[in-house]
Amino acid sequence: MTYTEVPGARVPIRMWADPATVEPVAMQQLRNVSTLPWIEGLAVMPDVHFGKGATVGSVIAMRGAVCPAAVGVDIGCGMSAVKTSLTANDLPGDLSRLRSKIEEAIPVGFAMHDDPVDPRRLHGLPTAGWDDFWGRFDGVAEAVKFRQGRAVKQMGTLGSGNHFVEFCLDGTGSVWLMLHSGSRNIGKELAEYHIGEARKLSHNQNLVDRDLAVFIADTPQMAAYRHDLFWAQEYARHNREIMMALFQDVVRKEFKKAKPMFEPVISCHHNYVAEETYEGVDLLVTRKGAIRAGGGEYGIIPGSMGTGSYIVRGLGNEASFNSASHGAGRRMSRNQAKKRFSEQDLAEQTRGVECRKDRGVVDEIPAAYKPIEQVMEQQRDLVEVVAKLKQIVCVKG
Repeated sequence: MTYTEVPGARVPIRMWADPATVEPVAMQQLRNVSTLPWIEGLAVMPDVHFGKGATVGSVIAMRGAVCPAAVGVDIGCGMSAVKTSLTANDLPGDLSRLRSKIEEAIPVGFAMHDDPVDPRRLHGLPTAGWDDFWGRFDGVAEAVKFRQGRAVKQMGTLGSGNHFVEFCLDGTGSVWLMLHSGSRNIGKELAEYHIGEARKLSHNQNLVDRDLAVFIADTPQMAAYRHDLFWAQEYARHNREIMMALFQDVVRKEFKKAKPMFEPVISCHHNYVAEETYEGVDLLVTRKGAIRAGGGEYGIIPGSMGTGSYIVRGLGNEASFNSASHGAGRRMSRNQAKKRFSEQDLAEQTRGVECRKDRGVVDEIPAAYKPIEQVMEQQRDLVEVVAKLKQIVCVKG
């Protein structure tokens, strides 16, 4: 579909979703964002739904300002995927051992590594700039510096919620490795600190929604946030790199006879800020639940834990600020899903997938998400499909 423009907004709100299906609270969030004097435009993805601070599935382009609550607390959250030389013929009949080995290598939930992961000991992982990256931690907000020890040990860990590690097959029977995570607790701590700082500023006192408090260019507060924001985005990228290297090590050991090889890793953020230029204007583009989909750029759009995911190539649609959806998008809250569905429902909807099927992950049941095929259909002018993946092992936080 092509986009629909929402009427009555101060700036263009271009929507790649049926407005009639968008929750009224999400639609109000979009209108609230459009009232900000720094806003240049909004693009709304087909996985749009209500979120804290700003709508999930929205792309917010601002001139000389950024809203930390719109970025959210999982700064740099995103996806990584890699195609392997393995095929379905290489797989054992029972995949439970593989799942256990992945869970042993990559801590999930609130767990962390007992000792920091040394990237120099991981096969093929680039380490250039590693010391400089940690050196720049000295410049983060003083209120968060005491968390460095935890941040070091959480590097290379999954977290909880909708984060996952998956072992997948594409339509040709080739095996892919895929994972979803972000900046862990350190990103959350930095985000919450700066959201609080933004709310104190005088220019934010009369906003229609206090969650829309912004930092303005050429101020000390903006400089401090930009430093911490971009550092946390880099942390998230490194976190996924280390997890993928650990994942690949598991696969090498478990499929030693097949001697697996790996293509270059595809990686993309979907909760982040980027400096981009449109029609000659320099903008700060916040993608909250959206990926960059510039012309020829690869991206990853996951579905739920029982459906499937897509590797895509961007079409460079500037009306969307070169963006596309970040996934299927929730159609009901976690609490609603827990009340509505049982462990039996989860088992039925994840049949054929080696994964947790207990009460602790019922809120991640496929029926709690929008149909991924519908989401993909609505953004045919944003991305083209390279491969469709179906998970056969899913490790959840």
